[in-house]
Amino acid sequence: MKKNQEKKTIHDNDTKLIRAINSGRRELFYELVKRHEHSLYNFGLRMCGEPRDAEDMVQDTFLNVYRYLDGFRYETRFKNWLYRIATRACIKKRRKSIYAPEKELSLEEFLPSDESQIPDEVPEWALMPIDKLLNRELNGMIRDAILALPEKYRVVIVLRDLEGFDTAETAQISGITPVNVKVRLHRARLFLRDKLKAYFHHDD
Repeated sequence: MKKNQEKKTIHDNDTKLIRAINSGRRELFYELVKRHEHSLYNFGLRMCGEPRDAEDMVQDTFLNVYRYLDGFRYETRFKNWLYRIATRACIKKRRKSIYAPEKELSLEEFLPSDESQIPDEVPEWALMPIDKLLNRELNGMIRDAILALPEKYRVVIVLRDLEGFDTAETAQISGITPVNVKVRLHRARLFLRDKLKAYFHHDD
């Protein structure tokens, strides 16, 4: 039993700090906040779309981390655990936000009724991590397109393409299977391709 527990333990750059905090040095929690608050805010901004909502999400996330950190079992990277909490906070915040649309677009409304009509191959630029494509002109367009995605697709593409988590980590954070991550990512990229095709056709 002990051997299995040791096998599951994962060490990362935060492990030592978390163990210190959980041993009673709670004053070190702020160091943990400083390490992740900037990236977490950017994640919140991509998910929620509004600075105020992103700030609230970061605050809610760290309050929950502080509350439950002593239950962290070191079976995953702390960052993955943190983003799982943040993802839930984002979804909760988004649903309450006065800025959120009354009704999100349905991806099914956008996709052809016949799945065979969906192209198997996604253009090369659409398969690239989105942050590679960002420039001043595209930034707003991509941001708006991502925010227009239904929530379950937006979570996957933000985690996978913008935050840099791999498929297994994205599945773990979002609570779905790796297969579903791939399906949703594929559909989200198709949606973005459609939204951005005018720009690229014009660019040609």
